[in-house]
Amino acid sequence: MASPQADAVKALIKQFQSQVLGGEPTLESMRAGGEAMGHMTAEPAGVEYTAVDAGGVPAQWVDMPGVDRHRVLLYVHGGGYVICSSNSHRKLAGHLGAAAGCRALAIDYRMAPEHPHPAPVNDALAAYRWLLAQGFSHDSIAIAGDSAGGGLTMATLVAIRDAGVPAPCAAVGMSPWVDLEGTGESMRTKAGVDLLIQREALQPMAAMFLAGQDPHTPLAAPLYADLTGLPPVYLQVGGDETLLDDSTRLATRLAAAGNAVRLDVFPEMQHVFQINAGNLPEADDAVSRTGAFLRTRFGRSIG
Repeated sequence: MASPQADAVKALIKQFQSQVLGGEPTLESMRAGGEAMGHMTAEPAGVEYTAVDAGGVPAQWVDMPGVDRHRVLLYVHGGGYVICSSNSHRKLAGHLGAAAGCRALAIDYRMAPEHPHPAPVNDALAAYRWLLAQGFSHDSIAIAGDSAGGGLTMATLVAIRDAGVPAPCAAVGMSPWVDLEGTGESMRTKAGVDLLIQREALQPMAAMFLAGQDPHTPLAAPLYADLTGLPPVYLQVGGDETLLDDSTRLATRLAAAGNAVRLDVFPEMQHVFQINAGNLPEADDAVSRTGAFLRTRFGRSIG
């Protein structure tokens, strides 16, 4: 059963959906609403943010007291490849870093429609290469992201492998968007309980991101990528999401490709409920589970 705080979160989600995705929103209003998502996350205790150029990609170091500064979580935000930023998600990155005992690097990859695919995955790969060039060991780097950022996390793992670059130690996808056509059965079966994501809202974002490219392009829609030889992946998704089947199908494909994968479905939770870290018990539970997973992976070479 969902916590009492979940009802308040649902009210905020309805407000966000109305302001950002309802009616006939402009790109400007959508982006303004996306930035407001950051208000849903509590400020992590003692956090410090520092702007940095990560190999040509604007980014922010997110540092908390007492973490191992030799370990880093590369965080790629969600927002349909169109909205949000490191600012809207840096507090979530801070909570995750604190739970995992590492610093975080939240990047501002280029977004559609100005910069369609493959700009985001190229930027994420560039930021990962930059971390390696800064002296971080590959087995002390993990990658995480939510929604489109979860899909970008998977695409970045594939791009790293294909480039012959040493792989990170692990990856975390929160409600990953990996099917740009919305073919999962949950797009229909969960439509009545998902307060934020519907196929009609995703289609324009997918169109801007693809800019006429095939929706099965592997690094754009990693559900269709060759997923062999990837590091361990931890997936989290809400039980009331239309994107539920993106996670379940991705987990099945990862396992079939011989990868270590864990999938946790959180009953009654909405899309990227983790953004409420510090304000929602279920979000704090999810962050804690992520931290525990990453702590078991840091420092373990995967070849």
